[in-house]
Amino acid sequence: MNQKDRSLFHQKLLELKDGSYDVFYEDKRYLLSKKTELKGKLIKLYADELGDNDFISLNYYSEIGDGLLKPCEMPQEKVIDFVLNLST
Repeated sequence: MNQKDRSLFHQKLLELKDGSYDVFYEDKRYLLSKKTELKGKLIKLYADELGDNDFISLNYYSEIGDGLLKPCEMPQEKVIDFVLNLST
């Protein structure tokens, strides 16, 4: 991920409010849960597609390097695309 995309990803992730709520991605509805911990140093995000079995899961460590993204059992590109393209 280049610096511009990294910055945009970080900004979009921070803009998402903590808690659980519906979002849309590729015309599908997901229940998104976001939790910010350790005074903003760790962001956990999980989204479950409603009506199907797709999901998104990631941990993001904002203060490690330029931000360390750790997807859970899926490609990094999948979680980046989800965060950048979801709508609330």
